[in-house]
Amino acid sequence: MDKINENITFEELLNQTLKEIKIGQTVTGTVIEITAKKEIFIDIGYKADGIIPANEYLLNVDEKVENKFKIGDRITAVILKLNDGLGNVLLSYNKARREIDQKEFESKVNNESIFKSIVSEVNDKGLIVNFNTIKIFIPMSLSAINRNEDPHTYKGKEVKFKVIEYNPKTNRIIGSIKQLADEERKAKSDEFWNNVEIGKTYTGTVNSISEYGAFIDINGIVQGLLHISEMTWERDKKPKDIVEVGQEIKVKIKELDKENKRIKLIYDKKGPNPWEKIDEKYKVSDIITVKILNFAPFGAFAKIEKGVEGLIHISQICEKRIAKPDEVLKIGQKVNAKIISIDKENQKIELSIRELEGTSNELIEENTVTETAKE
Repeated sequence: MDKINENITFEELLNQTLKEIKIGQTVTGTVIEITAKKEIFIDIGYKADGIIPANEYLLNVDEKVENKFKIGDRITAVILKLNDGLGNVLLSYNKARREIDQKEFESKVNNESIFKSIVSEVNDKGLIVNFNTIKIFIPMSLSAINRNEDPHTYKGKEVKFKVIEYNPKTNRIIGSIKQLADEERKAKSDEFWNNVEIGKTYTGTVNSISEYGAFIDINGIVQGLLHISEMTWERDKKPKDIVEVGQEIKVKIKELDKENKRIKLIYDKKGPNPWEKIDEKYKVSDIITVKILNFAPFGAFAKIEKGVEGLIHISQICEKRIAKPDEVLKIGQKVNAKIISIDKENQKIELSIRELEGTSNELIEENTVTETAKE
């Protein structure tokens, strides 16, 4: 047995048992301390501990270092310096992770995978997201952010995107939220048009309202026209009286044009056609209370009940000769009238006030109800 040199110091003996390390080498060690400055100290089996400063590891938005690393964890890092100036070995967690992340990232890009990530930075040009240690830039034009939105509100939000450009030599990586959103929208659109049928019911959102109807958004992929005639049976109602922008409503498909991708809708609350049972509810010679809706040169239209109107011809308003209906009647006025004809097929009812003159059922005062009006 060789005789141990009695003059060797303890430090030299310890150094002989420790491994040799060099810059650029990958080492694995155990977390022994996390400081208030978020520095991570690691026992790497060397005469000096390793230190990973906060700028050499990556945290997600709102993630804390103590949640990512814990005392006793085994961590792999790359040596940047043998002495950081304070006697510690300077390490980079990011560099060690990047090789692993690079392979996984490239595999996902080649497979056209969908990425999910938290927006870490926002600037005037776009968003920055991360796949572990790899930064990805999403230009504002590919962010799918509306012009009236504040891009800075996206910081800390999770977004889904695809990588549309990747150059490992220049480290240029471009992501697109818009492309993924367009692909998902097309898939939903194809599914809708492949399964849509006349009579099928959908829940939609009122997108806009005009004088003649409303446009209803279904699943964010198709807009259908809901004409006022398909919203209510009442002719005196306007679309804005029935629905409002942003309201969710149930609609049915009335007409379908798959080739041009157009649909016409029926409001689920429109209800059955009141004319279907008109002959069961009213008979010729019945005296009813009606409400004057509007005038025409030849007479006045009066509301009998929801969706049912009758015409009072100018010759049937009163005994004396008049030039215009408004010489005697007013819009909104309620009067007693006699049914003189019913044409169910053509949805027409003729009324007469004149035939009641001289009886107990004469013209009644405006807004005074002598008989319950069927609203």
